[in-house]
Amino acid sequence: MTALIFCVLLFGTVPIAVVLALSAIVYIAESDNFILFDSFAQQMFSGLENYGLLAIPLFMLTGELMNAGGITERLIKVARVFVGGFRGGLAWINIVSNMLMAAIIGSAVSQIAIMSRAMVPAMTEEGYDPGFAAATTAAGGLLAPVIPPSMLFIIYGVLAQIPIGDMFLAGIIPGMMMFLGFVMVITVLGWISPLPRKEWMSARESAKALLESLPAVLIPASIISAILFGVATPTESAAIASVIAFLLGRFVYRHLKVSDLGTVLVRTAGNSALVIFMIATANVFGWVIIYEAIPQKLAALITVVTADPFVFLLIVNGVLLLVGMLIDGIAAIILVTPILLPIAMGSYGISPYQFGIVISINLILGLLTPPVGVGLYIASAMSAVKPVQIFRALWPFLLATLIVLLLLSRFPDLSTTLI
Repeated sequence: MTALIFCVLLFGTVPIAVVLALSAIVYIAESDNFILFDSFAQQMFSGLENYGLLAIPLFMLTGELMNAGGITERLIKVARVFVGGFRGGLAWINIVSNMLMAAIIGSAVSQIAIMSRAMVPAMTEEGYDPGFAAATTAAGGLLAPVIPPSMLFIIYGVLAQIPIGDMFLAGIIPGMMMFLGFVMVITVLGWISPLPRKEWMSARESAKALLESLPAVLIPASIISAILFGVATPTESAAIASVIAFLLGRFVYRHLKVSDLGTVLVRTAGNSALVIFMIATANVFGWVIIYEAIPQKLAALITVVTADPFVFLLIVNGVLLLVGMLIDGIAAIILVTPILLPIAMGSYGISPYQFGIVISINLILGLLTPPVGVGLYIASAMSAVKPVQIFRALWPFLLATLIVLLLLSRFPDLSTTLI
């Protein structure tokens, strides 16, 4: 009965947090274990008693302040200095800017929305196909959940009970691999069908752009260096980054007005509440998983099929690619981590860091693939380009991501070397 209710609600487009809570209630009623109702609220609250979760609203706030404070514009100018003169220069700028933004925002959906408004009109005006412009921007957004800091990594770290700072370090090499993969795609496409090319910025223009951007670079630098050198926890580095973003936007670039703060804070609070409530209800749903011994039953089934960790990860990849197409990445990682992580660690000896990287990249692919494809539709809405047109130009980037995913599944050291 519980499984039926869960599937009906999930595919009935009911919000995932409500699906998890109602499924747990149905399970308690069905099992006649009504004493669990007495601790229902307490169980929800206990799921939020983790200091690391505070980083989620703080990183969201940093991204909102950056966008309102003109910092995004400066980072795009920096990218133009270094790659603007290559063939397909604006496409390169798009990817490099997305990499810089990924070191600040941590959310693919937010980054795709921000960068689509900034980059797609500029690329279209310069002669790029609108579908390619939107596809490049959407693909660049996939870097946000992999290059630290990452909202997915924070949630996974909490669920897996591993240090979030170490999880961030595990994402550096995979994030750079994805970035290089996207650069190779743009390079190859530039050879096949020549992309527009602009002149390099003059020495004077480059110096001015770099000088203006120096304060903006403080934000990603402060986040990464604070975590790498142990000066601050991920949560503390998020707080530092949000303060820097406010000071730069208000007093250095003077784009951020006091009247903008209300909108910024309300939007941050709303987006954060959605994620936090989802985590709380997932903790309650954990009852169902524990009492039904789902990980143990699934482990017994899979270990009969294979004893090879790589083959196990290939099976997980295939399943999660389908899951990611139907369910939002954050919701999916909350659902699958408690079920699959014990199997990966207990039956196959897979590092929780490698497993976290693999499932995160797997699930973010679903952002850009139908039928749900939230990121695909956000890119379409922000750029006024049809989703089909975007997806047609997107497949080389998705293929590059799949290749990276296979390499990360085969070679654990790619995820664990820096920890």
